[in-house]
Amino acid sequence: MSEELITTNNKEILLVGTAHVSSSSVAEVKEAISRFRPETVGIELCQKRYNVLRNPQPWEDTDIFSVIKEKKTAFLLANLVIASFQKRIGDRLGVKPGAEMSAAVEEADKEGIPVALLDRDIQVTMKRLWRMLSFKERLRLFWALISTMFSTEEVGEKEIEKLKRTDVISLAVEEMAEKAPSVKKVLLDERDEYMARKISDIRSRKVVAVVGAGHIGGIRKNLNHVPENIERLELIPPGGRHILKYLIPLAIGIVIVLGFFSGGREKGYEMMKWWLLSNAFFAALGSTLALAHPLSILIAAIASPITSLNPTLAAGWFAGLSEAYLRKPKVSDFESLQDDISSIKGFWKNPITRILMVVVFANLGSALGALVAMPVLARIMLK
Repeated sequence: MSEELITTNNKEILLVGTAHVSSSSVAEVKEAISRFRPETVGIELCQKRYNVLRNPQPWEDTDIFSVIKEKKTAFLLANLVIASFQKRIGDRLGVKPGAEMSAAVEEADKEGIPVALLDRDIQVTMKRLWRMLSFKERLRLFWALISTMFSTEEVGEKEIEKLKRTDVISLAVEEMAEKAPSVKKVLLDERDEYMARKISDIRSRKVVAVVGAGHIGGIRKNLNHVPENIERLELIPPGGRHILKYLIPLAIGIVIVLGFFSGGREKGYEMMKWWLLSNAFFAALGSTLALAHPLSILIAAIASPITSLNPTLAAGWFAGLSEAYLRKPKVSDFESLQDDISSIKGFWKNPITRILMVVVFANLGSALGALVAMPVLARIMLK
């Protein structure tokens, strides 16, 4: 753990940097609060994550149908993959990820010290990240998540030593910075700026701020020049390439119609056949890889050729809703979720994560089917 005392505007701020998965950080956080005796304790959490900290079994209240309908499937699955990675490291180090934040809250409660939440809303952060990523960066990020999910390697001693000096998320972000600069900008730089302003706004003369060690340098820098406007960091950038979402399906529809006019029914029907088969096959394949129910696989196959031409719909939503209805998760599935995400097998075993994967894999399969069909349609058209 690292500490840094900053004096600014007649305020003493003790930045306490933790590793998030270090057992020593828990005791050191409590000791720092007890020694410094702050008027306010700030923690690197937003309201949503703070609620999870207070209620460690929030999964039981999760409505899987709402998750799919509100298009939060990929977001939730990505969070579970990250949680899985953190849990594996925590198991190796013998400490629960985020235990130092719990320790800070417990110590503050014991001493009657108010707690201030410093971090930006996690959903805002993830939405800003997704909107700012280029297509290439999205692919790299997706591949990184998949690699993490399927990784069977144990965390080595070298990585353990690094984690003792920084925190898990910061270390992962730094490794991705060269391949996807937007990841570092949103997950580190923007949050450093945001938390510095939040700390500066605390009306106390003595403050302890418990944050990941990787944020110490950035927060210190921003405390010296406190940003005037952080509202801009809470805005969700407009989604790019909206026109393409409509132009591509429109172009495909026009190509098939032209096939009927230029080559007659035979060519038109052949183009329709390949479009249907390609979309249906790959959507069904994606659902099968997620071990979906046979009926969910069939629904993905039927929906894909239609949803591929409608940017407001997705085959995975229909397949996921079918899976959730046919294999509705039980309370025990939510209770075992924390343990199941610790292994690859657990992701497929638990009905909740399996439903999420059905949505994502069916959508990926549908997208792949459309990409495969396009050159085939062009070839038939030019015959």
